Amino acid sequence: MIYTRSKKYDKELIRSKIMGPNPIKLEEELLSDHLIPADSLVMDLGSGQGLTSVFLVKEYGFKVIAADLWSNPTDNKHFFDEMGLTPHEIIPVHADAEDLPFAHDTFDAVVCTDSYNYFGRNKHYLDEKLAPFVRPGGYIYIAVPGMKKDLHDNIPPELLLSWTPEQLDYIHDINYWKDIISSSELTQTVSIYEMQSNEEVWYDWIDCDNEYAQGDKKAIEAGGTRYLNFIAVVLKKKESI
Repeated sequence: MIYTRSKKYDKELIRSKIMGPNPIKLEEELLSDHLIPADSLVMDLGSGQGLTSVFLVKEYGFKVIAADLWSNPTDNKHFFDEMGLTPHEIIPVHADAEDLPFAHDTFDAVVCTDSYNYFGRNKHYLDEKLAPFVRPGGYIYIAVPGMKKDLHDNIPPELLLSWTPEQLDYIHDINYWKDIISSSELTQTVSIYEMQSNEEVWYDWIDCDNEYAQGDKKAIEAGGTRYLNFIAVVLKKKESI
C-alpha cells in the first residue's frame, strides 16, 4: 500500500496524536474508492485526538462530527483551529458509542477507524446503537484490528509479550466479523476484506515515545504481526426494511 495522502502529514504531528496503529494510513486504505460524496456529513466515531477527523475534512471534503468518549472536545477544537479548520467544517463532540447524542437519520456516513472492536462485538450494536443515526442509503466504513485466524485457544507467545488473553479477546478474524455483521437487518454488506495495512501501521505506532506504544513494542518486534491483520467493513444502510 502506497499512502499518498497520509504521507503529506508531519511525522511528529502523527506521533503526538495517534493512540494506536497509524489511523490515517488505515483510513486512507479504508476509503480507497469510497462511495461517500464530498460535502457529506460524516461522523468520525472514536475520533481520538482528532487526527483522523482532520484527515477526513482535508483529504475528502467531508463535513465532520468528531465523536469520542475519552478525548477532550475543547482540546480537539484547539487542534482543529490550529489546522485551519472552521466549525462549518468540523465539530468535536463528547460522545459514548453506546449512547450517541444525535437524531436518527442525521449522517450521510460514519467512519470508524481502529475502535469498533471495543463496542461493536455485540451483534445487536449495529442495528440498535449505530445504524439508526445513518440516513437510508448512507454508508458505514469500519477498519478494525484483527487476527489472520482466531487463536484464542492457543495464543502465540509473541502476542503474550504485550497483551493478556483478556485484551486479545478484543480482536478476531474475518469470519468472526462476518458473523457479527451478517446479523444486521438495517444494513447490507458492500464488502468485508483483509486490509493490506499491517506491519507499517504497527511500526509507526511503536515508534512513538509513550508507554502504551512501548508496551506493544515487544510483541510487534518479536514477529507478532504474522498473526495480526486489519479488517475493512463497508456497509450501506438499507433504503427500507
